[in-house]
Amino acid sequence: MSELFDQIVSMRGSFENLLARIPGFRGYIDKATRRTSDRMLRDHISAELTARINRMASLEVELLENGGLSHMSATRSAKEKLQTFRDRVKAAAPGYSGFMEAVKVDSEALERLYAFDEAQIRYASQIDELLNNLEAAISSGDGVAEAVRALDGLAREANEAFSLREDVLTNLSKSLE
Repeated sequence: MSELFDQIVSMRGSFENLLARIPGFRGYIDKATRRTSDRMLRDHISAELTARINRMASLEVELLENGGLSHMSATRSAKEKLQTFRDRVKAAAPGYSGFMEAVKVDSEALERLYAFDEAQIRYASQIDELLNNLEAAISSGDGVAEAVRALDGLAREANEAFSLREDVLTNLSKSLE
């Protein structure tokens, strides 16, 4: 019996391999994995954006301490756009069909959505660069208005890009009906 037990145990696959053999279950596992991955990606991006928003708030304090009261309206506007962007990323609809959806989203459409998701990560990096520029401008006392305008413009662009992602999802939904 021990020899047979050892043979069975050594031949067993993972639970996922077992479930993948059940017709239709592999797609369920793939969707569950995509949902988990999508949530992890959104949490990561929103955490990165939260860090940048917090940095922006610190830079606003530094700017005020250096006599930059005249820039507060512009910095508040940029920060609000960043917060909107972060909130949209965090609450975004996932880029795949629903839990037990009979109609499948094709891989090409998913690739387009993943390209938009990748862009969100790039925007977080670009925001960081512009915050570095703002910090340097505050330190030097020169170019603050331009640095804030650049940050505001990028935050607006990021929100527009995110709207395009939503348009792709909407068009996908219409094509699936």
